[in-house]
Amino acid sequence: MVLRLSQLFLRTLREDPVDAEVASHKLLVRAGYIRRAAPGIYTWLPLGLSVLRKVEEIIRQEMSAIGAQEVHFPALLPREPYEATNRWTEYGEGLFRLQDRKGADYLLAPTHEEMFTLLVKDLYSSYKDLPLSLYQIQNKYRDEARPRAGLLRGREFIMKDSYSFDVDDAGLDASYAAHRAAYLKIFARLGLEVIPVAATAGAMGGSKSEEFLFPTEIGEDTFVRSAGGYYANVEAVTTVVPDDIDFTNAPAARVLDTPNTPTIDTLVDAANQLAPRSESDGGAWAAADTLKNVVLAVTLPTGERQIVVIGVPGDRAVDLKRVEANIGAFLPIAGEIGLEAANEEDLKKLPWLVKGYIGPGLSLDEPVLGLEGSSKVLFLVDPRVVSGTSWVTGANAEGKHVFGLVAGRDFTWDGVIESTEVRAGDPAPDGSGPLETARGIEMGHIFQLGRKYAAALDLKVLDQNGKQVVVTMGSYGVGVTRAVAALAEANHDDRGIVWPRSVAPADVHVVAVGRGDEIFEAAEKLSAELEAAGLDVILDDRPKVSPGVKFGDAELVGVPTILAVGRGLVDGVVEIKDRRSGEAENVPVDKAVDYVVNAVRNR
Repeated sequence: MVLRLSQLFLRTLREDPVDAEVASHKLLVRAGYIRRAAPGIYTWLPLGLSVLRKVEEIIRQEMSAIGAQEVHFPALLPREPYEATNRWTEYGEGLFRLQDRKGADYLLAPTHEEMFTLLVKDLYSSYKDLPLSLYQIQNKYRDEARPRAGLLRGREFIMKDSYSFDVDDAGLDASYAAHRAAYLKIFARLGLEVIPVAATAGAMGGSKSEEFLFPTEIGEDTFVRSAGGYYANVEAVTTVVPDDIDFTNAPAARVLDTPNTPTIDTLVDAANQLAPRSESDGGAWAAADTLKNVVLAVTLPTGERQIVVIGVPGDRAVDLKRVEANIGAFLPIAGEIGLEAANEEDLKKLPWLVKGYIGPGLSLDEPVLGLEGSSKVLFLVDPRVVSGTSWVTGANAEGKHVFGLVAGRDFTWDGVIESTEVRAGDPAPDGSGPLETARGIEMGHIFQLGRKYAAALDLKVLDQNGKQVVVTMGSYGVGVTRAVAALAEANHDDRGIVWPRSVAPADVHVVAVGRGDEIFEAAEKLSAELEAAGLDVILDDRPKVSPGVKFGDAELVGVPTILAVGRGLVDGVVEIKDRRSGEAENVPVDKAVDYVVNAVRNR
């Protein structure tokens, strides 16, 4: 088809929108693909919809190729299914809740696990019906506290979510592998270089989980990789745990006066003055010799505020995202939580925790952390805190620290949690070398959900022996609108977007440059011939618009091939330019259509 700019609903902008932070947001608005309707909510304009639909079609084709079938649920859903899985409460403030005129509770779905599960339960009851994979491409809603970066972190977005249903774990493994392979094909066809990385299941639950990340400096996800091929989101990285140490001959712990030492730096300085060590005893004290006890407040989806203390080596900072990903093993949570450093009000309720001098086990009066019968708050430790390690840490009294406090002898803990920052140079847990860190945008996420949702909603089938078994499920998501933004991030220059041909709103952008009727007539004729050859065409037929504006708009919009009809027409040639390389060539008018068709076919 031919889209004429004289009629197309399009207005390009010369300046970046004031609220735009990243290139994709700036360019998609400036080029007339989307318009802001509210914070984190966007209207799709004709060119934007064209790109969006092409992304969707690639996804549909690859889902069909693995036998997945498309359905479509409403975005407005009743409360009851989410009550059955506890997510009405546990999802927290990220859920849009509303009531109808009769006072019945509804939500705008952030995800559809419950609805898929109930649909299969309603229609299927035998192992003969399985395996089954269903998917939809649907609007989703999450009440982001700080929507940002245009389509990359919005409050309304489009997502492809699919679910597999199998009788046993072997079937789930096969369904998971099929979806994983399909995702790699989807991103390859889109022209997005993504990296599958190990991830945590988080609130979704289940066992195995992987994210598909598009590496970029603006990404919100940090991941690690090693030269030997280890890839993981930082939340999923596991620490190489040191061996236990025999503490049989370790000297007894002792308390020293350490006034004005509430920070690790001041404590290290004081330690080297008060209790200097010889080289044979380990040399000068360093931050890694200290045990820092970080007090955090976890706001559960129920609204309850739970205090947790985490003991970590003093040279490591606590990474709240890693804590959030792993704290669920110790607290009753299955949804979004709030996580922050404990405030003064929190600490007033726990007077035995002396700010700046908190420590496990040994205190002047009584143990307050990590000993049987004395755990007044949940006390977790970093994996590096193993039996026999010796620490300098707080004595739970103002101006006092304990030296030589031995883990497993002088204190214990309620659990071990991956909670500290992952650094470049840390060893990969699989032994494949030192880690390097990078940032990326999450483009897809796949989970082996297992039986969590099926059990909650009583999805069972009769197996081959006539026995009822709970179905096992997988969940697989792709951010469709996010893919459009990522493509713009990956494909732009200082003049505008440079779309891959697979998703471009047109195959060729014909520009009529000049005032003579013959130029516009030739542009119209070429556009009709290109359309007849099966190509999508944008024709800039706007009268009284300068060549500079027309070429500027063509480069901003980003169609892969630009065909300019102008002064060269008197010599029987038109200019054909490759938007990505910038290379331009004068081509005879009667050869132009074949030239463009070949360029499209050889993409």
